[in-house]
Amino acid sequence: MGKGMKAGKRPKQPKMNQAQQMQQMQAMQMEMEKVQAEIEEMEQTASAGGGAVTVTVTGKKEIKDIQIKPDVVDPDDVEMLQDLIVAATNEALRQMEEISQAEMGKLTSGLGIPGL
Repeated sequence: MGKGMKAGKRPKQPKMNQAQQMQQMQAMQMEMEKVQAEIEEMEQTASAGGGAVTVTVTGKKEIKDIQIKPDVVDPDDVEMLQDLIVAATNEALRQMEEISQAEMGKLTSGLGIPGL
């Protein structure tokens, strides 16, 4: 053990100065903005009812397209069609959220921030 050191203590690591920390934070912010812009350009498609209804959403979590096979349109069972649209939309949004979290997680994984 070195002179003046107590058991269990680690030598102090050199600290970054404030300017270096600000530069690092700004670089990370720019990278996050870049990744967010890339995510917003992405699209995700999901279907329900064995492909009877297909929904495409964007990274902005907006519906871009809905495709409905004509044979699933039954005027006597509109509720089934509504359920298929909701199911396909929710699945596409869930998948897009998963992609978004994964992409952002790549940036934040090394930060040691709880919950990210």
